[in-house]
Amino acid sequence: MSEQRKPEEDGRDFANAAWSIPSYLIAGMLAWGGIGWLLGRWLGVEAFFPIGIVFGAVLAVYLVYVRYGR
Repeated sequence: MSEQRKPEEDGRDFANAAWSIPSYLIAGMLAWGGIGWLLGRWLGVEAFFPIGIVFGAVLAVYLVYVRYGR
C-alpha cells in the first residue's frame, strides 16, 4: 500500500502560511488603500487614502489571526 503524507509532517502547512500571511497583509493594504484613494478622489478628501491603508492592514491582521492564530 502507498503511504500518504500528512501536510504537517512535510512542512507544507508552514510554507503555505509563510506565503499566505504577507499576501493577506499586502493585498489588504492595496485593496482598501485603493478604495480609499478612489473615494478620496471622488469626494475631494485626501484623508481617505491613509485611512484605507490602515483599515486594510488592521483587517488583514484580523484575518490572519482568525485563519492561523486559533
